[in-house]
Amino acid sequence: MDSRISVTSPLVILHGDEMAQVAFEHILKKFVSSRLDIQLEEIDLSAENRLLTNGQVVIDAIDSLQRHGVGVKNAGMTVNRQQLEDLLRKHPDVDGENLHPLATKSPNGAIRKGISGNITREDIQFRNLNIRRPQWVGRDIEVDTMEFGGIKDSFNQLSLATGVVKLMFVGSSGDPVELHRREIRKGDPWLLATNDIEDVKAWAHRFFRRAIAEKRDVYLGLKDTVIPGYDGAMRSVIEDIYHSDYKKQIEDLGLNYYYELIDAQAARIVSNPPERALWGVPDNTTGRKLLKLVNQLKEFGIPGRGAHVSISRMSAGGGDQYGSFNMAAKEDGILKVIVDGEEKHARRVRKGDPMLLMSNDREAIKDWVLQVFRDASRKDKEVYFGLKREYMEYDEVYSEVITEVRRELASEHTPPPSFMIMRPSSQLKKMITDPPRNALYPSQNLDGDIFSDISAALGGSLATASSIIESKDGTMLFEAPHGTAHDLYLKYLESDGKVAHFNPSALIFALGNALETLGEREGNEPLSQYAVQLKAALTDTVDRGIVTADLKGKTVEPDSEQVVDMIGFLEAVEKALQ
Repeated sequence: MDSRISVTSPLVILHGDEMAQVAFEHILKKFVSSRLDIQLEEIDLSAENRLLTNGQVVIDAIDSLQRHGVGVKNAGMTVNRQQLEDLLRKHPDVDGENLHPLATKSPNGAIRKGISGNITREDIQFRNLNIRRPQWVGRDIEVDTMEFGGIKDSFNQLSLATGVVKLMFVGSSGDPVELHRREIRKGDPWLLATNDIEDVKAWAHRFFRRAIAEKRDVYLGLKDTVIPGYDGAMRSVIEDIYHSDYKKQIEDLGLNYYYELIDAQAARIVSNPPERALWGVPDNTTGRKLLKLVNQLKEFGIPGRGAHVSISRMSAGGGDQYGSFNMAAKEDGILKVIVDGEEKHARRVRKGDPMLLMSNDREAIKDWVLQVFRDASRKDKEVYFGLKREYMEYDEVYSEVITEVRRELASEHTPPPSFMIMRPSSQLKKMITDPPRNALYPSQNLDGDIFSDISAALGGSLATASSIIESKDGTMLFEAPHGTAHDLYLKYLESDGKVAHFNPSALIFALGNALETLGEREGNEPLSQYAVQLKAALTDTVDRGIVTADLKGKTVEPDSEQVVDMIGFLEAVEKALQ
């Protein structure tokens, strides 16, 4: 007789890459197929399969989530230039010149936009983690960012009409060429940003010369995988300058150069600061936030971690930078923005200048703010918005929507939670240096990406947090906020699978959340109980001092810890579940 719990509803499973995928397959075998009689709608979202299907698999994932309503997503790779070239060599039949953006870009933004979902990252409530504060006071770390250009010097406004926004380019031929178009409604915010590539080059020279003069290790952070035509264009010229002009000098001084995606790099530096470094963040909106945070940390340090941090990212709608059109200018010319047939802005650009057009959907913003307030009210959280209203008309729409939502909730006799609006830099400093007991920090997409990685790293590990993507129609997607663990995967391959170091906690918790949601929706009490027991088995395992290497020394009784590999940890959770 089959003793497995019978489940009526299908569960969407979105597979990923590298070490995270190795862990995911073990988790599904141990905690799903062996214990549940359930239909799994499995979709391969690996980087390789996205390329082979020319992005069609991402569309399939969105369709499956919309049809079935509940899913679990594993971490996937976003290929850089070298990885893409390697994959194209492996698959010579793939036409690399005619790839859909979904074939190579991160699928995360497309999926969130496709299901109109917003993402909330929360700490997993482990009871015995005693996170030691990184020692920041007196660290000799300097942040270097560009003074001008980018979003700081953007043209942005709220649309006065419903229609189409078009980005036009007039080059040497004198004929206008349409680069991009998108629909926009009255009241939607839109923004055009560019950067002078010559200014980027000049900044790069100053940056590397400063590192050499001050004898500092060099860190550079951008988001080139998700914004390749903007951050990627800047990275390309900066690294060309490094390799041609400064690499030998830096290496001869015994110094190191590190490039990393800015969210991962910010998490690494804030949670484990080097003794002495020059941290280059060319994008000045991100750079100024991190500069202010680092200066605060150097003076006052990081307080003890006793707070429950939740971060809600505005992912639906236009997606801001993550849903932007971005590219480097192919020649000198004039860039124009046309809204509903009327020219709203024009500026000169030069060959190679990174260009970015982004927008958002006012109705999606309103849905998000409603979601934020309801979540905060339900879980007794204080809310801290981060907005740059003094020179960003783009951000003013959020203030208007917050007022609307408060009035609507009041008319429904639903008291909104206590909240504050502050600058994004103050929001980040509040979250890290002065967190209240239980707070929710709503952030736009790129900020939320960076803030959530920093918060998760300070919580002990990126595997000690959970991510929930919720749409207005009730579609729920649960995922781990960490990446694919590339370095750990290389060790796994080199050892023929004998060395398996990875913390699967966030993936287990995501699965538990998804199963609990399925149980609630179909009134399946045994499934709901099993989901709660699975999450409890996870936290109980860590409570007993059984941890993976990333949490070594971070429990309340480090001398009593039992450090195990991924397989040992999964077996311990399985034992606790029995």
